Amino acid sequence: MHWRYDISGIDTVTLHFGQRIDAALVTPIHRAAIALKASLGARLLDAVPSYTTLLLRYDVLQDDLASLMGQVSEVLNQLPDVAEDVDAESEIIEVPVFYHPSVGPDLKRLAQRAGFSVEEVIRRHSERLYQVFAIGFAPGFAYLGEVAEELSVPRLANPRAKVPAGTLGIADTQTALYPIVSPGGWNLIGRTPLALFDQSRAQPSLLEAGQTVRFRPIAQDEYLKLGGRLDDLPWGMEPGLEIQQGAPAEKQGGKL
Repeated sequence: MHWRYDISGIDTVTLHFGQRIDAALVTPIHRAAIALKASLGARLLDAVPSYTTLLLRYDVLQDDLASLMGQVSEVLNQLPDVAEDVDAESEIIEVPVFYHPSVGPDLKRLAQRAGFSVEEVIRRHSERLYQVFAIGFAPGFAYLGEVAEELSVPRLANPRAKVPAGTLGIADTQTALYPIVSPGGWNLIGRTPLALFDQSRAQPSLLEAGQTVRFRPIAQDEYLKLGGRLDDLPWGMEPGLEIQQGAPAEKQGGKL
């Protein structure tokens, strides 16, 4: 595993694993974070993975940087370059999504831009597995990638003042779910009924850096049955398209 580090603050060190966003870096960085937490224990106050880096925070009053980095080097140099085989299916988090213009007001425009039907956009977006590159912008906001090249679209020139929690969007080569109500400039294509961020849970954020995500298209009735809302849309309830998506809930496998 190739890496370097620099001092990024009085009590932080940043480990660098690459120069650009690369899906191949997600797993190594995630594994490095897990290994360092296990090895360093209380010496490590926090480890924050991102696209190409891993930020380490330590107690500068209780620890010595040279000693700390010596142990960091020892741990990272023992990690294999290639991840061991694992049961990929057990690592996938499935997120149900109601893809529809009523909850995704940019869906039809994105389809027209790409030269596809709305159904084809849904198929192409949901057939991929996505990796969580980083968490940021808002609590629980997961940046996932990468979307198919033909679905890549720039951020909106004029961001919306309010995007409902659970809304799914695309910006450039990434896709993301808004965990809380917030402003946003991503192109909105659907919405999940799942609570993406809940402070009452032991792990507030549903998604974490390093995880693999699959989006499962669902119909409106299942979306509502799972707790989805249609009464809080700031753009109003547009008729949109009547799209039959997915199979009935009882016939679909996987975990939510």
